[in-house]
Amino acid sequence: MQTTGYTTLTRMAGLEREMRVVANNIANAQTKGYRQQGVLFSEYITDTDRGSVSMATARISETLTHQGSLELSEGQFDLGLQGDGYFLIQSADGPRLSRAGAFTTNAAGELVTPSGMAVLDSGGAPIQLLPNASDTRIGQDGTITQDGAPVAQIGVVAPTDPAGLVREGNLLFRADAGFEPSENTTVMQGFLEASNVDPIGQMARLIEVQRAYEMGQSFLDAESDRVKSSIQSLSR
Repeated sequence: MQTTGYTTLTRMAGLEREMRVVANNIANAQTKGYRQQGVLFSEYITDTDRGSVSMATARISETLTHQGSLELSEGQFDLGLQGDGYFLIQSADGPRLSRAGAFTTNAAGELVTPSGMAVLDSGGAPIQLLPNASDTRIGQDGTITQDGAPVAQIGVVAPTDPAGLVREGNLLFRADAGFEPSENTTVMQGFLEASNVDPIGQMARLIEVQRAYEMGQSFLDAESDRVKSSIQSLSR
């Protein structure tokens, strides 16, 4: 294959990946706590049988961390975060970070996510609530008070390396560099943070990427026809 063909194929692979990412953003535009994802195209030099060639592809993922709007829900265990912190969640593979705060309680009285993962306190332990409490209030520092007595404090942390967060699914992140208590995040009871996806911008980007992909496909088709024509001419 010609160098131009390699370059085009590499870019098309990146565009295909970006299309999947953008489509997923659009699908999660109404998912509470979802963070918009993007890809960055990086350029690199590779050697071919015809010399060195510069190629660009989508090799790096990025997560947009700007604040989503807080929407009133009035749910007792619905919590929104104002600031750069994350809730601390216990997954099957260890502690994970999340901005999704639609919590509930399980049969054992633990505070959990809708999928049943435990919400952790400031010390990294599951939060156990009083079974028959008539009044539950959650302060802006995450302190849970039931019937006038404090019972736990929700773990709200900030990643040591925000750029190093690894996305797992749509709502969880792994912080390989570790995390620490967040000092500038406010917990809002009865609110949920909306997705920070810009749906109009993402729809426009999806159209742009699709057109770029189609142009690349047209170029490869034309290049294939050119090569076939050259072979036929030489074989006469």
